[in-house]
Amino acid sequence: MIKKLLGAIALSLTCSVALASGGGYPLDKAPNRINDMASLQNGAKLFVNYCLSCHSANSMRYNKLTEIGLTDEEIKKNLLFTTDKVGDLMTIAMRRPDSKKWFGTTPPDLSVIARAKSTNFGPSGVDYIYTFLRTFYRDTSKKTGWDNATFPNVDMPNVLWQLQGPQTYSHVSIAEHEGEKGEVWTRTSTNFDADGYSETKTETLQNYRGHAVSQSSFKNLAGSTGAFDNNVADLSNFLGWMAEPVQLLRKKIGVWVLLFLGLFLIVAWRLNAAFWKDIK
Repeated sequence: MIKKLLGAIALSLTCSVALASGGGYPLDKAPNRINDMASLQNGAKLFVNYCLSCHSANSMRYNKLTEIGLTDEEIKKNLLFTTDKVGDLMTIAMRRPDSKKWFGTTPPDLSVIARAKSTNFGPSGVDYIYTFLRTFYRDTSKKTGWDNATFPNVDMPNVLWQLQGPQTYSHVSIAEHEGEKGEVWTRTSTNFDADGYSETKTETLQNYRGHAVSQSSFKNLAGSTGAFDNNVADLSNFLGWMAEPVQLLRKKIGVWVLLFLGLFLIVAWRLNAAFWKDIK
């Protein structure tokens, strides 16, 4: 019974990891900065500047950002660029019919996107967002000029491309196919240059005894990606905070509840011993 339970848990973990990334791309672990107010403030700035033009956050008000250390005056000066007021919801001016026409789909509201992308016993939604924003590559065959390894055929362009710099993308797959003389293994290599033009090469593998392979890799031509990865980590963590602003309080309360239950367990155990000592 225990073996079956452990097996079910292992299967659940495996499926969670696989389903977390629609394109089969392994998710990277995002830095945990949920307690870093400076990181959350930078994430809020990036969200307003790069995301809020197309993606709304209809469940969040600007004045809620005071909980990450911003004042009303800082919000007015740095995060409000139109006639919005501090108490307003974080909405967008773009109409749904226009977004459908321009992008082919309506960009989703990002209020709880980090919760929506979380998986049971698997990667968090913050991990998904962190990986997704770092795996864009140029592809001239797409209408937006971009594609994504984590979410193939996404209709969203890479809005952070100026921060990231040019990069190339390579994908290698080894798969078994039906040939004239039975099953054969082939290796397909696809390389995208920084301008989005691709070159694909397929070759037959003789006497291959391995298994199916699917690997992707990126090479940033601007050099170090440390600053870009840091900004993406801040933005991802802000989206994680926005999906549940009370999570810090919830975790603190949870610690005190567990401590209380532990103390109550000791008291109950001693009372039980006192009640039954004469009977024994």
